[in-house]
Amino acid sequence: MADKQAKLEIGGKAHEFPVLQGSCGPDVVDIRKLYGTTGAFTYDPGFTSTASCESALTFIDGEEGVLLHRGYPIGQLAEHSSFMEVSYLLLNGELPSKSELDTFENTITRHTMLHEQLMTFYRGFRRDAHPMAIMCGVVGALSAFYHDSTDISDPVQRRIASHRLIAKMPTIAAMAYKYSVGQPFLYPDNSLSYTGNFLKMTFGVPAEEYEVIPAVEKAMDRIFILHADHEQNASTSTVRLAGSSGANPFACIAAGIACLWGPAHGGANEAALNMLQEIGTPDRIPHYIERAKDKNDPFRLMGFGHRVYKNYDPRATVMQKTVREVFDALKVTDPVFETALRLEELALSDDYFAEKKLFPNVDFYSGIILSAIGFPTTMFTALFALARTVGWVAQWNEMISDPGQKIGRPRQLYTGPTQRDYVPVEKR
Repeated sequence: MADKQAKLEIGGKAHEFPVLQGSCGPDVVDIRKLYGTTGAFTYDPGFTSTASCESALTFIDGEEGVLLHRGYPIGQLAEHSSFMEVSYLLLNGELPSKSELDTFENTITRHTMLHEQLMTFYRGFRRDAHPMAIMCGVVGALSAFYHDSTDISDPVQRRIASHRLIAKMPTIAAMAYKYSVGQPFLYPDNSLSYTGNFLKMTFGVPAEEYEVIPAVEKAMDRIFILHADHEQNASTSTVRLAGSSGANPFACIAAGIACLWGPAHGGANEAALNMLQEIGTPDRIPHYIERAKDKNDPFRLMGFGHRVYKNYDPRATVMQKTVREVFDALKVTDPVFETALRLEELALSDDYFAEKKLFPNVDFYSGIILSAIGFPTTMFTALFALARTVGWVAQWNEMISDPGQKIGRPRQLYTGPTQRDYVPVEKR
């Protein structure tokens, strides 16, 4: 129950609305009865001041740079947990016991295979198709192959669909990569971890034994953890909106992938890497910093700033450490990383960026890591989708389980012509 009330005056008449309080975060004015009471809507483009749902999954405090999954700080999870354990946490609300985790990992492992007929589905795409285009199509097509898990009113079917999506996404992503480079598909290896299996399916070839490098496996697992969920962002909201209509889970996740594909959302790490490669060497950084401060110059520092975080992105701290570990394990040197470190140092010491609260975000370093491991930039967003799938299905499950859930129906501020009469074409 709401203890506080908010007062709104429209046309000289005052109206009261309940103020809801969550376990964390700002108060929320409940305006569900606004239109029925006042005949007015609110206007909030981008929904930046609107809580579209009630959720117990993820909490972000952008001012303080806090990200919690079910109450656990992202830094602790990235350092001590695994992607499978975080997946269980997001889906079930609590960290698993050893036996619960073993059972969950075994269940996911047993769902990694794709229906054999989906192999021919891949061959319908052009060889140069973007991996995200392939993933949109293949994930959407899963509903045509797994009819036994599309009844959203059945909790058992919802759980099976969730497990299938989490399990099959690495296989789908790896096959998208293999198809793009003309190599044969590799079947999942159930003896490997979730992340190790994905690396083998992506970079292994039938004629050679593939060795999973522990540091690379750990780095990929961290990247998956850091991208697992991020509250009500554009793609998650898309999944919820699609799900509110009663669409099957595979269609909902395909909708999320389509939204994630946008360069303003999932493509940011690719843009950050391209920027660092354009700068080239540390001595060129001051020139580009001056360009970034010039509002008439189209150049912008990619990987800095965030729609939500107005402080240092807590995920970026983990990524900076992980870059060093990967480079040491692979015995590579990359001037791009040295440029990134120097750029971060100079930007953070510049009053212009400090005043605008433009701090490095997770995309600033993740692209460097993925490139060092061997992924082309076209795969960056596909990897994001792979990791975010667990957040999408957890959010989707939470929404479907809510008895008060209604179909999404945003309203609008209409600015078009008022009513007018039709004029026959010969009289126009």
